[in-house]
Amino acid sequence: MNSSVLIIIAIGVASLFGLWIIFYFIPVGLWFTALLSGVRISLLQLVLMRWRKVPPNVIVRSLISSTKAGLKLNRDELEAHYLAGGNVVSVVNALISADKANMNLDFKVATAINLAGRDVLEAVQMSVNPKVIDTPPVTAVAKDGIQLIAKARVTVRANIKQLVGGAGEETVLARVGEGVVSSIGSAASHKSVLENPDSISKLVLGKGLDSGTAFEILSIDIADIDVGKNIGAVLQMDQANADKNIAQAKAEERRAMAVATEQEMKAKAQEARAKVIEAEAQIPLAMAEAFRSGNLGIMDYYKFKNIQADTRMRESISDVPSGKPRKDDKDEDLSKTGK
Repeated sequence: MNSSVLIIIAIGVASLFGLWIIFYFIPVGLWFTALLSGVRISLLQLVLMRWRKVPPNVIVRSLISSTKAGLKLNRDELEAHYLAGGNVVSVVNALISADKANMNLDFKVATAINLAGRDVLEAVQMSVNPKVIDTPPVTAVAKDGIQLIAKARVTVRANIKQLVGGAGEETVLARVGEGVVSSIGSAASHKSVLENPDSISKLVLGKGLDSGTAFEILSIDIADIDVGKNIGAVLQMDQANADKNIAQAKAEERRAMAVATEQEMKAKAQEARAKVIEAEAQIPLAMAEAFRSGNLGIMDYYKFKNIQADTRMRESISDVPSGKPRKDDKDEDLSKTGK
């Protein structure tokens, strides 16, 4: 009794497992759902999808969505896109959105965009609903030397035809920043920029900054402009300081040359004094030689000493300090007063 029950249970479990295997490889429920939705696909194709490592549920659901939206998609192309590593659901949803928005989006273009690493559904949504990009603060200097800090808002929409190989948001922001700097830099005065900020937008839009990018620029609006530093005055101050330092360096160089020349002249004066002293030292020797040779007598020597003494006396009289009356002047005053 017990053995027969166990056999029945084993047969039931094996039957359930066999049915699960059959329904796994032959998704009858999915085939029936596709049939009711108007998608013609055979059970054999669903089984072969399992063997090709393609989930039948993804392909069938995508075919049902596209058929209900009025699109005719090829099952083989969807399988090929899945095997290439693409997102089939995203591509199908993008095609449906583009068709509802009256956009001409081809299946091959959509798959190429998806395989390029871009979100094709987001691109279609951005093309329908433009995106606003805020640029970082852009610093520029007008011709009068005043610094201006501007912030811009760029309204863009996706350019479906250039999504593959087109530049991204970073390129658009860089070009807009370059255009703002060029526009402010060409202004004669910062006041004209503050009075008419729309002149920046017009000038930047006229340059065709969206060429070669994956976006189409709809408008560029200046959100804010702040006045920064007076760069012209700062540069003039720096130039003045540099000129002052150069002048000081040249003056120091001239002073050093003058000091060197003065020291050189002092050395030459000392050298001349040394030569005079050396020459004066020869006089006693010459006089001694004159005594020995009889060319100079004792009376001549006394006369020479008297002349020297008289000369020293005259020099001492002439060297009396200013303000102190000399002896001759004092005697003259006494003679006049009779004292």
